[in-house]
Amino acid sequence: MTAYDDNAIIDSNKISSTDRDGRPIPVTIPIALAPGVTVVYTTRLGGLSTGDFGNLNLGGKSGDDPQAVLSNRIALSEAVNAKLSLVSQVHSGVAVDVDDAFEINTPFGFDVSGTKGGADAAASTGEPTEPTGAAGPRVREADGQVTSQPGIALGMFAADCLPVLLADPVAGIIGAAHCGRRGLEKGVIGATVELMKLKGADPDRIVATLGPRICGECYEVGDEIAETFQKRFPLTRTETRFGGAGIDIAEAAMIDLAFAGVHNVVDSMPRVHAATEYLEEDAELAELCRTDGEGPTELAERIGNIRHSMCTLENPLWYSHRRAAKAGKAHEGRMLALIVRH
Repeated sequence: MTAYDDNAIIDSNKISSTDRDGRPIPVTIPIALAPGVTVVYTTRLGGLSTGDFGNLNLGGKSGDDPQAVLSNRIALSEAVNAKLSLVSQVHSGVAVDVDDAFEINTPFGFDVSGTKGGADAAASTGEPTEPTGAAGPRVREADGQVTSQPGIALGMFAADCLPVLLADPVAGIIGAAHCGRRGLEKGVIGATVELMKLKGADPDRIVATLGPRICGECYEVGDEIAETFQKRFPLTRTETRFGGAGIDIAEAAMIDLAFAGVHNVVDSMPRVHAATEYLEEDAELAELCRTDGEGPTELAERIGNIRHSMCTLENPLWYSHRRAAKAGKAHEGRMLALIVRH
């Protein structure tokens, strides 16, 4: 399948690079998943984070400046015109119904992800918020989220793991799953679809898409892990471009989507490929490539080396844990894959 709406990439030279409060506007890639439902992938562009976290880090656990993370999240919430819902991802097979607990506890929405310094940073902004009471949610561990409420952007952090976004536009139910190797093995996709079904979704109507992730040619895991994974997900073992055994987590996700009865899958790749080509001379991306130490310093060479635009290791638009580790870094930023129904 292809997306319902394949609008041209917005010409960023014709719009302001900052919002009304002076925050950099996040550079994002939207996917029209279904009528009234949009998926949004953030990039590394358009934020206040610096150094190894530059520039649009949205993760709050790795030691980035809490004020920068908060600003990035507020700007993202405004850009997608929705409140974010963030949980603490732990590579589990657990999915949660956020309608049971959702309340605005930060300037950007609902955050139970365990963000370091989050409460203090939010309080210091002077932004209107409704802090959660002492008995309210603090940290909620899950790798799948589901909601029936419009205006809530379910968010999944990623920096090589695979986000899977799902929607039944008829029932008005959306879901998001964070699919690392361990989460896939534990059945996070099936758990998310089951929770959607409990809220009234029909797998025959569910439309899904797979977000940016490390590809099978780059995800080297060794023979033992590859063999174990292949027993759960046949034909997912790969030979990586580095010469060792790897796995294809996107193929594994497609297997579990099919087992869950979800067969309508929109391909995000054409839209992402177009956005990558559009940004191949972007000054901010060029500066990141020049200074990040994660590959060739010239943006044109980075772009020329891309074989899979969805691959987080290959495409400099994305954060990649493995690319950062290969560069000897102790940490890296996180993107968010969002799904929202308006």
